[in-house]
Amino acid sequence: MRQHDEAMGRWEIVAGRPHPALRPGILSYRGIRIALDRPRRRLETPIGAATLLLGFGEPIRILRDGRPPATLVCVCNGLTTTPAIGEHGGRISGIEVLLMPWAAFSLFGTPQYELANRSVNPDELPHTLGHGVGELAAALGALPRWADRFRLLDDVLLRWSRAGVPGSPQVERAWALLRRDWGAVPVPRLADEVGWSVRHLENRFRERIGLGPKAAARVLRLQRARRMLAAGRGQAETAAVCGFYDQAHLSGEFKAMTGCTPGEFAAARAAAASASVDRMSGQATSLVLGPGEGSAVFSKTRAGRSGHADHQSL
Repeated sequence: MRQHDEAMGRWEIVAGRPHPALRPGILSYRGIRIALDRPRRRLETPIGAATLLLGFGEPIRILRDGRPPATLVCVCNGLTTTPAIGEHGGRISGIEVLLMPWAAFSLFGTPQYELANRSVNPDELPHTLGHGVGELAAALGALPRWADRFRLLDDVLLRWSRAGVPGSPQVERAWALLRRDWGAVPVPRLADEVGWSVRHLENRFRERIGLGPKAAARVLRLQRARRMLAAGRGQAETAAVCGFYDQAHLSGEFKAMTGCTPGEFAAARAAAASASVDRMSGQATSLVLGPGEGSAVFSKTRAGRSGHADHQSL
């Protein structure tokens, strides 16, 4: 558990580890309780995971470039290649579940390309889970302790996963290889590894992962670059290690997918270090925004994407 008291209020973040039978499809649980005396806004950058937020009652407003704002209590996000801004009135509580994208497909049965760069109410998805996600969230919120909530979540997700869509070993292997090498595996080699044609791999990958292999590789390279930069490595070294052509290529990709240059991102995190709690352990994924910040993010991403044809709490 991490707790922090500040002048404007209090927040706590509680990490939970899913039941072994749910892994590796379910990556992590994160309990969230925030009680502030003013609204808060966060910039969330793309990560190589799908997200299920089980809110306990307070809504969150999510802004994405090119989409109308979504105000939701429970949220399902697919993979993304551009940032999102989440904002709330100062109070929010719930559990965030991070999933492998193929696990989200198995759970809900919804083609993941329909959720790419989107935030939706999970109960609007055509799942056959027997009970609504909103009902689960309400039951979790009624329990007194985080440990009790995580146990109930284990029980329900184990039942739901057994009733879900059967997995695809080929897609899961291709995704594992791409993640292992941070997006550095060429698509033809991925296809050879699983015994499929490139076209068939791309189609199945979009269905169960949400993005094509090349777009997914961009997200994974960005994750690695953010991790290295946060650890104090220089931009030139990071660009070379992560497979960017040069430092300018790294900077352009960083801005296209986060709305910030690497320097702007690092400076903003340093200025709000006490309030930054990242969605993935060991990775710099989020920024707490000050009053009025955020409107420039999407104009920057639009400008950064002008040369890209293949262009995700809180």
